[in-house]
Amino acid sequence: MPTVYDVPAKALIERVSEELKKMPEMAPPEWAKFVKTASFKERLPENRDWWYIRAAAILRKVYIHGPVGIGSLRTAFGGRKKRGVQPEHFAKASGAIIRNILKQLEAAGLVTKGEHGGRVVTPKGRSFLDKISVSVLKELKETIPALQKYI
Repeated sequence: MPTVYDVPAKALIERVSEELKKMPEMAPPEWAKFVKTASFKERLPENRDWWYIRAAAILRKVYIHGPVGIGSLRTAFGGRKKRGVQPEHFAKASGAIIRNILKQLEAAGLVTKGEHGGRVVTPKGRSFLDKISVSVLKELKETIPALQKYI
């Protein structure tokens, strides 16, 4: 059976974000319209569904790398901070956004706190992602013949 490891990340994240929109627990907070995703960003996200896309990406990261803490997720979603004529340096992403998304994923029952810290995917979350992986792989089957052996 195909899992998250067998599916391209972009296709999986797009599909998971569509499914997360249907969950009432995953509604973005009021302040999400006005916030940047990191201190090194110059503008707000252009995509109106950025909250769901970030939640899907976080859920995928927790599935693959779990148990994962907020600090390591901040590093994973970090990037280059422009400093004028000086060389660019690495900066971490916003911890508040990641923390709120993890709380929402916990309320939805997809993620839980691990024994020794960090967050891990629950069996419900694992089956949720695996079912979506199967459907994404079936869609890609028509476009990429090499994927036929996984289905």
